Order: sequence, then C-alpha cells, then structure tokens
Amino acid sequence: MQIVDYDRLSERESELAAAFADAEPFPHMVIDDFLDVGACAAILEEFDRPDETDIWGHYVHYNERKLGATQLDKMGPRTQAVVRELSSPKFLAWLERMTGISGLIPDPELDGGGLHKIERGGYLNIHVDFLAHTTHRNWSRQLNLLIYLNRDWDESYGGALELWDKNMTRRVREAAPLFNRCIIFPTTPGSYHGHPTPLSCPEGESRKSLALYYFRDEGKPQRLTPTNYRARPEEPFWKHGLVAADRWALRAYSFMKRYVGLRDGIIQRLLKRF
Repeated sequence: MQIVDYDRLSERESELAAAFADAEPFPHMVIDDFLDVGACAAILEEFDRPDETDIWGHYVHYNERKLGATQLDKMGPRTQAVVRELSSPKFLAWLERMTGISGLIPDPELDGGGLHKIERGGYLNIHVDFLAHTTHRNWSRQLNLLIYLNRDWDESYGGALELWDKNMTRRVREAAPLFNRCIIFPTTPGSYHGHPTPLSCPEGESRKSLALYYFRDEGKPQRLTPTNYRARPEEPFWKHGLVAADRWALRAYSFMKRYVGLRDGIIQRLLKRF
C-alpha cells in the first residue's frame, strides 16, 4: 500500500515551505489529498474495530469532550502502517525541510495523539498543547500533524479547526475537517487552536482524525507545561473562570503523570462512567 507520494510532495516543496512560513496567525500549512487516497480510506475503514471496543479512552472534562485511541498495537494493521510511515526518517526529513525545525522525533507512546473521535455535542476548547513530553523529560514538543478522515462532511455540522492570534483576541482562520486534509503547525506558547462550538452532526456521525506529535531531545529536562485552555473573548466571565479552573486541574494531573507515574488508563476508566 502506497502511503505518501513523496514525488508529488517534492514538486510542491518550495510552495509549501513558503506557505508555512508566511501563514497567519502562526506558521501552518493545509494540504488537501495528503495521503494516498487508499491509505486514508484504510484508516477510516479500520477506525471503529468491533474486536477492539476497549481501544477508546474518554477525554471528558470542562474543556473537551472526545474519545481518543493511543495504543498503536490495538489499531488496524493498515493504520499502524500509516503511523510508522509518518514516523519514518524519510518523512521526518520532509517535515524538517518544510518547517525549518530540526531534530524531530516521533512519539512512540502517541501521548495525547493517535486516533481522535468527537461525537455529536463534543468539542475542544481553544488551547495551546502541552509543550514538553510527560514521560520523556528531555523532549520538547515541536510540531502537530492532523489528518482528517471525514467523508462528505457537511460544514453545517461545525468542527472546523479554528486558529486564533497569540493574544486570544480574534479567530484568524478556520479549516473544515475534510477527508484526507492535513494540517501541520508548530507547538508554541502562541499557537492557539481548537473547535469550541459543540458539534451538531447527526447521531451516529463523528469528527474523526489522526493526530501525530513530533518532539526534539533538548538534552536536559524540560519544564512541564500542560495544555493551556482559554475561553473566547466574547464568552461570559463565569465561563472564563470554569475554563481556568479546569486548566489548573489538568495541570495537577499532568504533574502526577510525570512525577507519580499516574497513567491515563486509570482516569479514563473512571471517565467512562460519565
């Protein structure tokens, strides 16, 4: 199975690198038809495996409501092949040329990444992702890569990825989560993104994606900076307070993961009850 058409991407290298560098509100690129269409279709076909119903962890708190799968060995074989290709030295070299970020490392644990599923009513508040790996203490997070898997997505369902300016004063761009659309952007203290409005897709539909995060070994422990959620400026004061309270709870959880050894599976088994 062909996964990435490197010849086609090579033809667009100058265009894509320039688009990434010049994009607002922070560097990013949006590439349609990113994977070989058969490879993207294979991920979608394997997305909900009837023999792996326990693959999904529940991310349910005030700032997000979604399902995630991070155990690569429980994903379908073709999905595993795609993740391996997007973690390969050849692909990492392409990412480094496009972004100017050197020393990229894939995350074998898919911490916070992997397959994401957001069902009707689900959402992800505007945020900056965690800036250092929870367990690999020398790793700083450098880059996000998102591939959407939604055929025939009606934009009235919502779910567009919103990109906000670093001061969280305005939404600058949004991109619909269309099938085989890839969005790549750096993980920085100002790369605010999310889809805060709950999905209005029909029951049984969901917003599906593959998320991969890339790191760099800095040679010394990195300060643990958990996901920084923010309320939108037009939202009421009480919501700003709830977003902040949940953010601090998540900060405590992240510190427990790093320093106490708390694992996601323990919390997610509890969240499945809600």
